[in-house]
Order: sequence, then structure tokens, then C-alpha cells
Amino acid sequence: MAHSLSAQKRVRQNAKHRALNRWRLKVMRDAVRDFQEQVLHGTAATANEAFLKCQKAIDRAAQRGVIHKNQAARRKSRLSASLKAKKTAKA
Repeated sequence: MAHSLSAQKRVRQNAKHRALNRWRLKVMRDAVRDFQEQVLHGTAATANEAFLKCQKAIDRAAQRGVIHKNQAARRKSRLSASLKAKKTAKA
């Protein structure tokens, strides 16, 4: 248990930041899940729209430090490849 006032404040701040980061991670994962659902069952146009939302959520998570920038780039690259495969499969 923190005894000094500054340590107690730090505990409160850490709890708030942890909760916010968990929320940001959930938003990103939900966007990825929606995109993958559109790739499997939707059209190429709806998958493309979901990809843009997913890309925005990933970038926002990386910008805030929830995930590393290299992880964000890797995720976007893999999602882009799956979108490209969906578009070529339909053509």
C-alpha cells in the first residue's frame, strides 16, 4: 500500500490509465473482428469500409502507446493482404 501522497496519486493515475488502455485495446480488437467478419461473409465494398475503420483504430492504439508501432504496421499489413485476397477472389 502506498503511504506518501504522491504514491497514492500515482496508484490512482495508473488505475485510470490502465482502464483507458484496456478500452482502447478492446475498440481495436472489435474493429479487427468486424473487419474479419466482413472479409468472410460480406462484400468487397463493406470489407473495404471495415478495413478503413480497423486501420484507424490500430493507428490510434499505436499512437497512444497501447501497442507498438511495429505491431500496428504488421497488423495493418496482414489485414490489407486478406482484403486484397478477398478482392482478387471475387474478380
